[in-house]
Amino acid sequence: MKTLLTTALLGAVLIIPVTLAPVQLQAADQKYHDKGHNDDHEWNSHEDKAYRMYAKENHRKYVPFAKLKDDDQQNYWGWRHDHSDAVLKINIK
Repeated sequence: MKTLLTTALLGAVLIIPVTLAPVQLQAADQKYHDKGHNDDHEWNSHEDKAYRMYAKENHRKYVPFAKLKDDDQQNYWGWRHDHSDAVLKINIK
């Protein structure tokens, strides 16, 4: 019984970091290239707030940005360059 418990605990300790690593890497690696302005954007909570405002302003259903077609992503980046965090009143903390 002690061996089974030790094996299960050791297995959990080894598996948990492996299953969480892709989520952490994914959050850090969400960068997008704006072809129209030839610059890169990092996706974060401020960008998500701005994107939600863009979707609402343009009467679009919210779809995760990563799932949008390339043309739709580029349309957003064009809009975003005219709508800074200050204009959108997004607090940066």
